[in-house]
Amino acid sequence: MIKDRKQRAAARRIRSGNGRPLKPFRPWQPLSRALFRLTLAHDDGRRTVYAVDVPYWQQILTEDGKGRAHLYLDGRHHSRSALPAVFPVPGGTIEVDATVFGLKRCHYVTDEGGEHRLVPDERSAEGRRARLDRDHPVVSRAIGVLSLLLLIVPILLVVPQVVEAVSHVPPLAARFGTFTSPVDLPLWLNTALGFCASTASVERATRLRWNALLDGSS
Repeated sequence: MIKDRKQRAAARRIRSGNGRPLKPFRPWQPLSRALFRLTLAHDDGRRTVYAVDVPYWQQILTEDGKGRAHLYLDGRHHSRSALPAVFPVPGGTIEVDATVFGLKRCHYVTDEGGEHRLVPDERSAEGRRARLDRDHPVVSRAIGVLSLLLLIVPILLVVPQVVEAVSHVPPLAARFGTFTSPVDLPLWLNTALGFCASTASVERATRLRWNALLDGSS
């Protein structure tokens, strides 16, 4: 029931496209744009190509801060939707969702429940990360482990300090008492940890890896 309600809400967010051609991916766009493709074969032998274009800068310009996903059919603008987006296509839907660090989902979900990630453009950050994983799997796994550590370590070090600060809010201190963090880092180091965690989240987003606890709920 919850899933059906979300799909109905997503359907209401879809708007018709204007038929403009899909712009090619430019060398300076890896951190400002995501582009994925899906090729579907039909029973009569025809093949159609869907492309999902997500300009990350639209998250800043839109009032809701969620940005937009644009669906292209055979190179022409077919429809658009606020994120999270669910586009109906033959045999299923294309589901797209993002965080402030990049995409966390861009999958083709069949009517039978199967899920297939769309193929990223080779020139995009996601495409380059996929090529690294394909050509150098050992290096790719090492980077993945490093990204995970760069998320876990800041959480372990920063969260106790945040809890200490919150516990000193007068109403909370009066009711629950105060908490003293076992960790007390200088501002510059906390800032550096935050930068490391953000960088790791961006790297994970290029692999569409997302966890509500590690990467945030947005």
